[in-house]
Amino acid sequence: MAGSVNKVILVGNVGKDPETRTFNNGGKVCNFSLATSETWRDKQSGERRENTQWHNIAIFNENLVKVVENYVKKGSKLYIEGQLQTRKWQDRDGNDRYTTEVVLQRFRGELVLLDSRNGGGGGGGGYNMDQGGGSRSASTMEGPKEDFDLDDEIPF
Repeated sequence: MAGSVNKVILVGNVGKDPETRTFNNGGKVCNFSLATSETWRDKQSGERRENTQWHNIAIFNENLVKVVENYVKKGSKLYIEGQLQTRKWQDRDGNDRYTTEVVLQRFRGELVLLDSRNGGGGGGGGYNMDQGGGSRSASTMEGPKEDFDLDDEIPF
């Protein structure tokens, strides 16, 4: 295989208010947990079941950190696009520990607010940092502006 892909896409709810820390060099990191859930009906009992997974999110992109600081709180619904990273650290007793996080790097990653401004559901603004470092805003719930009349006949 010529290359590989490390891409994570999550849609879920923020578990607690995001925490922002500032580094000595002035950079920032924002951390929070994101819950994703799946539900199903148990075939034998007919009961509704739910399985929730918690994901640690770390944002190093300063523009996205500003968005999170201003608009994201516990319960916010987000679309996150980032990379999986595992880092090694030592606890107070000197034991090696490992943490796996979804990381939005300085010039990569995407964050879309899925809540409306007044707290309800619906579309929100999207914030994306592409390879060039430019930012763009997009609405996530809009469809095509034109009504296309598609021909149902197959041309061959």
